[in-house]
Parts: sequence; C-alpha cells; structure tokens
Amino acid sequence: MTWDSFYNFLHIKGFIYFISSSQIQDMLFPIKLIFVFFAFFFLIFVIYFMLNSSWLQYKFLEDVTEFFSWKAYGQRQISRQLGKIRKRTESGTESDYKLAIIDADDFLAQVLDNGGYEGKDFDESARKAEKLLQSSLDDILKAHQTRNSIVFNPDFKLSADQAKKVLDIYESAVKNIGME
Repeated sequence: MTWDSFYNFLHIKGFIYFISSSQIQDMLFPIKLIFVFFAFFFLIFVIYFMLNSSWLQYKFLEDVTEFFSWKAYGQRQISRQLGKIRKRTESGTESDYKLAIIDADDFLAQVLDNGGYEGKDFDESARKAEKLLQSSLDDILKAHQTRNSIVFNPDFKLSADQAKKVLDIYESAVKNIGME
C-alpha cells in the first residue's frame, strides 16, 4: 500500500494539499515564529532554573561521590559519625561508654527518621524498619532499653564489654539502614 492510496482511503488527500500549500504556510509563518519564540523562552527558563537549583548539583555530586568512593552516597558521613562514637570508648571510662551509647542511639534515631521510618517513639520507628534490621530488632530494642537505663538511672553500671556489644548492635543497625 502506497501513501497515495492510503490518503485516498482516508479521504484526506485534499486536506494535506491544502495545509501544505504556500498560501497557508505564508499565513501561518507569524504563528510559527511565536511558537518558536515561546519554545525557546521556556527552554532558556528551564535551563536557567536547573543551573541555579541545588537539585542538579546534588545529583551530580552524588553520582561522582559514589563513582570515586565505590560506596553508596552518604556512607562516608555515616562512617565518620560512627567513628566519632567509637572514639569516645577509647578513654576506657564508664561515663564515656554511656555517652557513646546515648550518641549511638540518637544517631540511629536520626538515620531512621532520614530513611522515612518516623514514629511517635524509637520503638515504633525501629519496628517500621524491621525488614532492614535483619532480624536484630530485639537486640536493638534491648540496646535502647540499656540507653534508657543510662539516661534515667544515674546509678546504672555499665561494663566495657557490655558497652561494646551495645555499640556493635547500634553500628550494624545504622549500616543496614544507611545502605538502603
């Protein structure tokens, strides 16, 4: 089937000849110019706002960072924060262990909120992220209870081994949620 027979079949051959005539094209030229002007204007508008917004810079920065570090974007900040928390335990004093656990709990709560697992309290947030926590939800809730004991009971005793176990639980939870 040729185009000519197709046009005859649809009875639009006359219309196509009319639209493509030079008289109609000359009459439509100003309208074409207006549409070209608007298209150019909106193209410049979009380019201007893309260049001046932080979204494009953020996406570019995210891609470059992931490419050169071979890690998910944000992992460096997570590792740095976990390193600061671990550094508190180097002094060997019980008060620094307690502060490290409180900081780790706060950091996990922040990571949960940033990941979209918000709740009215820590337990609800952690339960929302249960799939990412890889069956360690009970350990995390026990670690949170330890944190609450530290905060609300000034006489609470904490050994170095217990503090390191609790910090390991928080660290694995933060890494699991942060890798999402």
